[in-house]
Amino acid sequence: MKRGRFLPILLLTWVGVLAVLLASLCLGRYPVAPRTILQVLISRFVPIAHTWDATAETVVWQVRLPRALAAALVGAALASGGAVFQGLFHNPLVSPYVLGVSSGAGFGAAVAILLGASAVVTQASAFAAGALAVSLTWLVARSGRDRSHVTLVLAGFVIGSLFSSLVAGAQYVADPSTKLPQIVFWLMGSLASVQWGDLLRATLLILPCLVAITLLRWKLNVLSMGDDEARSLGENPGMMRITLIGLTTMTTAVSVAVSGVIGWVGLVVPHLARGIVGPDARRLIPVSIAMGAIYMMLIDDVARTLTMAEIPLGILTGIVGAPVFALLLRQSRSDWG
Repeated sequence: MKRGRFLPILLLTWVGVLAVLLASLCLGRYPVAPRTILQVLISRFVPIAHTWDATAETVVWQVRLPRALAAALVGAALASGGAVFQGLFHNPLVSPYVLGVSSGAGFGAAVAILLGASAVVTQASAFAAGALAVSLTWLVARSGRDRSHVTLVLAGFVIGSLFSSLVAGAQYVADPSTKLPQIVFWLMGSLASVQWGDLLRATLLILPCLVAITLLRWKLNVLSMGDDEARSLGENPGMMRITLIGLTTMTTAVSVAVSGVIGWVGLVVPHLARGIVGPDARRLIPVSIAMGAIYMMLIDDVARTLTMAEIPLGILTGIVGAPVFALLLRQSRSDWG
């Protein structure tokens, strides 16, 4: 794709992010007009006359805005992680969870819930356990003679299975009337309890990683040419992989800690972006970030407005993602460089 065509597409996707964000603030059981939304947001920075209902301000500023921004942040993190991992492993079927971070984070959250910990402690426990799972995956993969990409993926499968079993054990011993529903709901994914403090903590960790991934995205193109070619260009392929995997793991672990386990985003969105801008990581990563934000905000809007009771995000992403991914695979080309 020529640069002249890419820039309008990138601009269009980010305009779409803002449009969906505004729509997300309007939608809900308490509808708010777009004009009121803009007035509420402007009033936070510029003193203007308050002509709107105080309830509308509370709904927009305290409930919907942090949740919509968290959805955009999580979607961007998971989508960029999927694009990076699919490029690193030259495999269209990998996702940000391939190294066991989701299972590890699930176990950490389950233990915190069993102990009656607060939401902040639960998020911290999920993040720590997710990072631990990825560290164990790396150690297992590096302990053998074969240190290829396949070994790392297989190690992730082993460690992920281990932590999935531990999660099942935590569910088995949990009180079925109190703790078990909390664990199950968290594992299905939700942004219902996100507040400004949660969003701030997640942003401070995820945003710098997304910036770094965006700045280093050209290295994925170098790695796609092979290690020998990368060395001939003066790059260290091993260090490049470690850096990109570390940044992606951070964004994924924080996302899971905030929202629970939400599947298919990191698998489907990079394929959609690749179909629009091609496999060049210089274009793929920025578009994946924007499309991931749009996709996750739309899913969250459906989750909280489709029925009277909120639908877990993981259910919707699976229902939407599976057929879309099957269609994309049927129509996709074979180049994953």
